[in-house]
Amino acid sequence: MNDSPALPLVVGVTGASGAIYARRLLEVLLQADREVHLVISPSGKAVFEQELGVALDLDRFSLEAFLGVAPPATGRLHYHHYLNLMAPIASGSFLTGAMVICPCSGSTLAAVSHSMGENLIHRAAEVQLKERRKLVVVPRETPLSLPQLQNMQAIHQAGAVVLPAAPGFYHGAESVADLVDFVVARICDQLGVVNSLVARWGS
Repeated sequence: MNDSPALPLVVGVTGASGAIYARRLLEVLLQADREVHLVISPSGKAVFEQELGVALDLDRFSLEAFLGVAPPATGRLHYHHYLNLMAPIASGSFLTGAMVICPCSGSTLAAVSHSMGENLIHRAAEVQLKERRKLVVVPRETPLSLPQLQNMQAIHQAGAVVLPAAPGFYHGAESVADLVDFVVARICDQLGVVNSLVARWGS
């Protein structure tokens, strides 16, 4: 669990399938009254449009468009353009509690695991690793190639948590929303965000 729950959280959204996970995650984090720094890649924007029918504007970001509903009154959101390498989260001197890349594309996984970043999401993730802070990556790809598996191993060895978007069915899931909440709950657990999105085993 996160030792500094009051510190800001960083959320990167990239071009893997699973935009619905990113939408629900941000909603839950803001409802939990967490401060969040959000970055979206162009591929992440494209997937949002393809899967959710939402045309995000990365230059004039709208939280309401991202969430699909009116934003919650709680939480504090800071949006950063993916090319803005002067953003606070690009520096190790800016303290953060944890970062999650959700969903995490194969190209993002490769860039971060080999320190070959080209945008703010890559840089912020590299900062988490070098500062020994928690980084959670949420890949959604199947089947996996050998290079992808090797990248997952490399980023795990560097200190990240690899959390595939693989929902469980043992908690009585009855809808797609239940399956989404299962994955988001596991992410929140890693971020140290208390939640009751799913019933705990044995409860």
